[in-house]
Amino acid sequence: MFLKTLIIASESEIIRKISFRKGINLIIDETPSGNKQLTGNNVGKTTVLKLVDFCLGGDSKNIYIDPETKRNEYTLVKDFLINNKVLITLILTDSLDRDDAKEIVIEKNFLARKEKIQKINGEKLTDDEFFSKLSSLIFPGHYTEKPTFKQIVSHNIRYTDESINNTLRILNKYTTDAEYETLYLFLFGCQFDKGNSKQEILLKLKQEYNYKSRMEDKQTKTAYMVALSLINSEIEELEKQKNTFNVNENFEADLEKLNNIKYQKSKTSSEISRLTIRKNLIIEAEEGLRASKEEIDLKQLELIYKQAISHVDGIQKTFDELVQYHNQMLDEKVKFITRELPELTNNIKAKEEYLNKLLAEEHSLSAIIAQTDFFKNLENIITQLNEKFRKKGEYENIIQQLNEIENNIKEYNKELEKIDKELFSDEFEKTVKIQIDKFNKHFASISNNLYREQYALKYDIITNKKNQRLYKFSTFNTNLSSGKKQGEISCFDIAYILFADDEDMPCLHFILNDKKELMHDNQLVRIAEFVNQHNIQFVSSMLKDKLPEELNNEDYFIVKLSQENKLFRIEPLEEFENLLLL
Repeated sequence: MFLKTLIIASESEIIRKISFRKGINLIIDETPSGNKQLTGNNVGKTTVLKLVDFCLGGDSKNIYIDPETKRNEYTLVKDFLINNKVLITLILTDSLDRDDAKEIVIEKNFLARKEKIQKINGEKLTDDEFFSKLSSLIFPGHYTEKPTFKQIVSHNIRYTDESINNTLRILNKYTTDAEYETLYLFLFGCQFDKGNSKQEILLKLKQEYNYKSRMEDKQTKTAYMVALSLINSEIEELEKQKNTFNVNENFEADLEKLNNIKYQKSKTSSEISRLTIRKNLIIEAEEGLRASKEEIDLKQLELIYKQAISHVDGIQKTFDELVQYHNQMLDEKVKFITRELPELTNNIKAKEEYLNKLLAEEHSLSAIIAQTDFFKNLENIITQLNEKFRKKGEYENIIQQLNEIENNIKEYNKELEKIDKELFSDEFEKTVKIQIDKFNKHFASISNNLYREQYALKYDIITNKKNQRLYKFSTFNTNLSSGKKQGEISCFDIAYILFADDEDMPCLHFILNDKKELMHDNQLVRIAEFVNQHNIQFVSSMLKDKLPEELNNEDYFIVKLSQENKLFRIEPLEEFENLLLL
């Protein structure tokens, strides 16, 4: 897919219409270089990239929030976009050379609720439907939840600090190594359909380890077992002391019953607490999954799918199968996570009823025993016994919980081991190596053309702190300056498009980059020459005074901005002039 047109329109007029071309596409400023009081900053160059990202599912806040603080809003822009009901339209096309090429028309605005517009080819969609639709149109055949659409296209759109400064680790800082593994196995054509299952298991393992850590916050399971053994010895000794008193039969029976009730009460309370914690963790996970699921209007989407079939060859699955698979996947995930929930709820209810019964019996027996003369003589021993039984119940319950957690971890690791057996088999690793070698031919060739150096990508099979194995991808090009790092990133992105074409894999044929001023002029010119000769769009925002002479060509400019002609054609208020217009 190529970029064809980006339209910024209010209800009354078209504010900007940007047409893209093959090869190099430059977004520049026209601020006079002789005017020292004016610069090419804050005119909206990077915002063009962000608007494309917004149409592909990016956060609308990126358009008007300071990227450094993530809190300060540029209210002039935000109010303008909302009050004028600005609509952004992005048109993607299969080819820029054919009038009959397949197109994808994406429309989005910045309003909420009923006024929100989010359409693909005229069809209004929810957030989940939007990503599912985009994925099915751009990456047909990709039915699994991970990697997500946004993760797949992340290397095509680089304007954040992470994506500008890193070649591979370009997602947010909370992204796990397992997610990167799934992403790059997908991108390099290493077919592995159990990435979802692996991430689900890793998520469950994380929950169990967190639960275990919370349970062992004060001391370890072994320490609890040792403490329990000591308490049992102390209870045995206190029982011997109590038996030396001349107590009538009824008192002895009532006292023993009371002690047992206190023990059961402590144990039951601890069990209720444990079950409630587990229930809450499951409910939180379930709510997160259910929040992402939407019912799909099959009748309407089936029409679209039929249109897709008529334009895309090789689609083996029917749309009903796709939707059924998607919904079934989410249902199975919810079912997997919540399978304990009914039993937990019933157990909590039953134990709460049992606890209330114990409290009533304790109150009754305590009243009876309190009337006995022997109570005063035994009060000290009984108090100690009660406390020991309470601790015994608490420790036994904690040990039981830790045993259950360890059993769960053991079972999840068995499931993970089955997946890893396939993922880290000699056959699969051979596939990974072959695909990386294919990619590196392009990577090395392009980097040699630009820098007379051969860059390459490598993978390692690592074992993390939790003894989990993962494929970890990285480049091994050292001692790169900031400019050369920009070059490495561009080489990687260009190489991937060529690799995907060779492998007949669907991909976006455009690359959006910010801050290419950091690159040396020669390398930037060579990139422009390369993409102009190949089926690639390279879109970059640049300061005109940093533009190499060879690229100072009107044919390469798709939009020219300045302090007098900003992207949205609005003038900032004086108090906002020092804020960043994204």
